[in-house]
Amino acid sequence: MKHVKCYIENYPRPQFVRRDWVDLNGIWAFGFGEETNQEDALAGRLPRKITVPFSYETELSGINDKTMHETVWYSTKIRGKADKRTILNFEGADYQTTVYVNGAPAGRHRGAYSRFSFDITEFLHAGDNVLTVRCDDDNHPARVRGKQRWMGESFGCWYVQTTGIWKSVWLEYVEETHLTALKMTPDLSDYSVRFDLEVSRPAEDTEIGIEISFGGKRIQTARITAGDLSNSFTVCLSGEKLTYQQELWSPENPALYDAEITVFKGGRKTDRVGSYFGLREYKAEGNKILLNQRPFYARLLLDQGYWKESGLTPPSEEALARDIALAKEMGFNGVRKHQKTEDERYLYYADIMGFTVWCELPSNHWASDGAYAQLAREWLEIVRQNYNHASVVTWVIFNESWGVRNIYANASQSSLATGLYYLTKSIDPVRPVISNDGWEHAESDILTLHDYEQDGERLYERYDTLQKITEGCNLNEQPIPYAKGYRYRGQPVIISEFGGTAYVGDTDAGWGYGEGVKNDREFLERFGALTGAIDRLNISGFCYTQITDVEQEVNGLLRADRSPKVPLSEIAKRNVR
Repeated sequence: MKHVKCYIENYPRPQFVRRDWVDLNGIWAFGFGEETNQEDALAGRLPRKITVPFSYETELSGINDKTMHETVWYSTKIRGKADKRTILNFEGADYQTTVYVNGAPAGRHRGAYSRFSFDITEFLHAGDNVLTVRCDDDNHPARVRGKQRWMGESFGCWYVQTTGIWKSVWLEYVEETHLTALKMTPDLSDYSVRFDLEVSRPAEDTEIGIEISFGGKRIQTARITAGDLSNSFTVCLSGEKLTYQQELWSPENPALYDAEITVFKGGRKTDRVGSYFGLREYKAEGNKILLNQRPFYARLLLDQGYWKESGLTPPSEEALARDIALAKEMGFNGVRKHQKTEDERYLYYADIMGFTVWCELPSNHWASDGAYAQLAREWLEIVRQNYNHASVVTWVIFNESWGVRNIYANASQSSLATGLYYLTKSIDPVRPVISNDGWEHAESDILTLHDYEQDGERLYERYDTLQKITEGCNLNEQPIPYAKGYRYRGQPVIISEFGGTAYVGDTDAGWGYGEGVKNDREFLERFGALTGAIDRLNISGFCYTQITDVEQEVNGLLRADRSPKVPLSEIAKRNVR
């Protein structure tokens, strides 16, 4: 596996890399709200220990308590640097996070799945400082919560909740004038990349320099004045130093360009950020999905990103790369990351290993104006955070009408889905956007359908004509494809959930779709019949449910510990025809 130039092991933000940073993951003081008080918490006097970033509900946290606690406290010691500003970064904490430094409130964030940061410089003194974090969460389904249960026990396809810090926490040190945002947009029409950059203190004596290289060879350099908060320019990537002048990213050839961005103030270097990008184009055009202007058939796995010992948090960086390697070994070329915004290092490995990813907004499950406003804020943070990754090829807003249960007939709910579709397009006009994956679509670039029929021939007959696919001709068996007032306009079609077959021989309890199979032969026959049926349809791909078992669901191709249920080569043999 070939890493990009800026790679640092365990670095949480792989496309915006600074060398001057401190990993805060590890043992912190911890307490539940009912067993401590604010005075003690702010002083760092908490009764328990926890291993960050694992939530207290998980084994790797060291606590492993599955009951709901609405308030949790954390505390640790940190240090600043006299000549630098100190930025505190959270990759993810659920749900309302309040940060205190030496007892003073230093920042607050609402949301569960996006990164957030606070400049805590003004709250620091020389030597050790007390960092205290309070997280408040509850069971209400109005929260953007994805697959986290809101009842006392796991049920259906909802699992143990995740409370508090569940992704990496870290510090970085910067000068007063530094880079604050980086957006890179490749364009295959002229083999160029557009850079949109923001700096903390724009001025006429502030400049930004960029050096682009490929395989260790410098391709292009550019330098501009950063006189405004946002600054843009485009760089052509043609270069006589490359064999084919340009290198395109694809699953077969995950070619990545290195980019080094340097900020200068009055001619003095004040910041350096390492990054990378892929020159690729993934779009829905007519009834086809095109990757780099060629038809692309999506063979995806539904991936909920849970681990038995650590819940939503990956147990290690290596575990992220291993999941991708296992999926590729089974013949899949991507995943639909379902109801989770994954650790960004997963997207890094997808970039360098050649693996496509559908990025999905974890759902709320409650319709209200307040829930919609918060949902929109979180979604825009997620889109901006993951925009630069070559592996991210599709944005998914809603899933199966969760949070908008009456979207078919309720104009405000279908307008919300359409509004978020266009809001996403305002940031990313290039990638396909799906408004409501599975059925009852509002405005959408791809028509996606969910069907857990377990008989391959019946599945084929249900969708063997375009009319059956697009007009909901099986209304007694399947939901309607489009919300009221919307219709099919020739988009690509993908069966984005199917299969879900339970291998009940693996466990005494659990569920999947249809009657479970009891041995390898039965499982492989059914898997082959279902994928074979979809391969015969004139559509653009599929997404099989799912890569691993998760808690009470035993419909994974792998067990929760990632051990195969059947030989991976046998899955690949029936998957890639």
